[in-house]
Amino acid sequence: MPPPADIVKVAIEWPGAYPKLMEIDQKKPLSAIIKEVCDGWSLANHEYFALQHADSSNFYITEKNRNEIKNGTILRLTTSPAQNAQQLHERIQSSSMDAKLEALKDLASLSRDVTFAQEFINLDGISLLTQMVESGTERYQKLQKIMKPCFGDMLSFTLTAFVELMDHGIVSWDTFSVAFIKKIASFVNKSGMDISILQRSLAILESMVLNSHDLYQKVAQEITIGQLIPHLQGTDQEIQTYTIAVINALFLKAPDERRQEMANILAQKQLRSIILTHVIRAQRAINNEMAHQLYVLQVLTFNLLEDRMMTKMDPQDQAQRDIIFELRRIAFDAESEPNNSSGSMEKRKSMYTRDYKKLGFIIVLENSSREDKHECPFGRSSIELTKMLCEILKVGELPSETCNDFHPMFFTHDRSFEEFFCICIQLLNKTWKEMRATSEDFNKVMQVVKEQVMRALTTKPSSLDQFKCKLQNLSYTEILKIRQSERMNQEDFQSRPILELKEKIQPEILELIKQQRLNRLVEGTCFRKLNCRRRQDKFWYCRLSPNHKVLHYGDLEESPQGEVPHDSLQDKLPVADIKAVVTGKDCPHMKEKGALKQNKEVLELAFSILYDSNCQLNFIAPDKHEYCIWTDGLNALLGKDMMSELTRNDLDTLLSMEIKLRLLDLENIQIPDAPPPIPKEPSNYDFVYDCN
Repeated sequence: MPPPADIVKVAIEWPGAYPKLMEIDQKKPLSAIIKEVCDGWSLANHEYFALQHADSSNFYITEKNRNEIKNGTILRLTTSPAQNAQQLHERIQSSSMDAKLEALKDLASLSRDVTFAQEFINLDGISLLTQMVESGTERYQKLQKIMKPCFGDMLSFTLTAFVELMDHGIVSWDTFSVAFIKKIASFVNKSGMDISILQRSLAILESMVLNSHDLYQKVAQEITIGQLIPHLQGTDQEIQTYTIAVINALFLKAPDERRQEMANILAQKQLRSIILTHVIRAQRAINNEMAHQLYVLQVLTFNLLEDRMMTKMDPQDQAQRDIIFELRRIAFDAESEPNNSSGSMEKRKSMYTRDYKKLGFIIVLENSSREDKHECPFGRSSIELTKMLCEILKVGELPSETCNDFHPMFFTHDRSFEEFFCICIQLLNKTWKEMRATSEDFNKVMQVVKEQVMRALTTKPSSLDQFKCKLQNLSYTEILKIRQSERMNQEDFQSRPILELKEKIQPEILELIKQQRLNRLVEGTCFRKLNCRRRQDKFWYCRLSPNHKVLHYGDLEESPQGEVPHDSLQDKLPVADIKAVVTGKDCPHMKEKGALKQNKEVLELAFSILYDSNCQLNFIAPDKHEYCIWTDGLNALLGKDMMSELTRNDLDTLLSMEIKLRLLDLENIQIPDAPPPIPKEPSNYDFVYDCN
């Protein structure tokens, strides 16, 4: 007979004693369970003790998270968070350098736990740490020469503890003094600073800028782009990542009128060429976090074009009119213009009208000359192409919290959008000629050009010249071949017999897709834990057991290489306990105040598993593909339909392949829309031979 659902079998450790195997009744108060454990080891004052996970997380067990304890979990009896916080609060103020260093090291580790963090913050621990940063560094400045390693470690642990405590969102960033900001900025501005101190200082500055408008202004006064640039010219990619993150934060929070000024400063300091040389073309792989920061910088840079994108032509603006006049002059410079003295005004108007019609501008004039319909309308093409490129690059949209889709070629030129446009307008003209298009075909040409550009971008060309070469290989003829290979011929596959065949084999294909989804869940996926700073690189892994009955999950110290074994994932969730799977805005973690809910792309990657009464397992998929895999797989486990876009695409592709294979023998044979008529019965059956 299986044990009751409320009984959990665990092992509990205590230093210097043999571990105890114990059954925990989840209905009993946690204090009663701790008292029982203490009594077993004859420990008095059970209220001074607590249970925590014995794995690397060391997180405390509370009434809120006790339901996460699963059978086989190893726990540890330890000092209560309140006692621990009080002791560390005293220890970090010790006059002994060694004792102080050890206490700060313990504090940096324990501060990751929200239960301990709350207790330490209640003792005004954040203020104590800021005071130590402001004045403590000066107190030991004289000792730096003889105890530099100790001093560096002490400051590093202090800043680490501060970062971890602030990450819990318990204390507002608006509470910090100018002196503290100046001190943190000085660590960034000073050359030769210890790597760990520099890293944490950059992380603190980024969080200050992102979480407080007042602090943004103060940080912007203390940190200049010129002081950040040297950190990009080093070889430590993590420092480079944090540096670009600070630049992005300053860029993102700058007032609209200040952004263009900041962009000009970045150009003067040659930020783009420095990133290209020391980051993108450095002899090492770019990790996901760096790719994300480069993507954010790319988006913020292109967003400077938003005002120009939204500005309409003003016929009364003489400067804009002069630009259009200049365009006509350049385009038709070779043609002789009428002499001002001899040419009539009417003749000149007629010629200008003809020229502007050729350029593709719509001119409302009676008796205007008729343009050549086979000429590519330059004006209209330029306007529509600009709109299309802005749409592809998502100009005006905020950067996604999860995307890392940056394009190296945009970091190879100071005017990358203009260069991008010049290449694409030549492509448009070339495609127009290849399609032998007329003005009625304009939208079709634009669709082909968009496909050509999108396909070339997916290859991530390293330079604009390489992008141009990719486009040369994507002629209109090549696009037609690709389209033919990627889709079925609608005319050939819409007859009734083919539709009936599709309907017959569709269940087999859906079962095949279902098995693929479940196999992917068995392999598992690494998910990132996102917070306001996103610099932490905290990961967790989730995978389905081979028998499809249990979800195994747990925290990881770093992103794994390959699959993570089941036995290394401490937490379990029986599939039978799952009540529902929700997505997007319906997810509990998307309803939380200040969460990533305001970001459209994050909403599209969010899903949650609801189980028991008020419990949930919250996910943010690394990309759209993994989102579809997991939502499909979980729905399949619950006996529901797989409704993702990926399933629809896979179903279409596999159905197409299967039908083509089955029709190979019928090539060049006309398939009738209706079955052949049944012939009349024969007048006699004399032709039947009876074997008996």
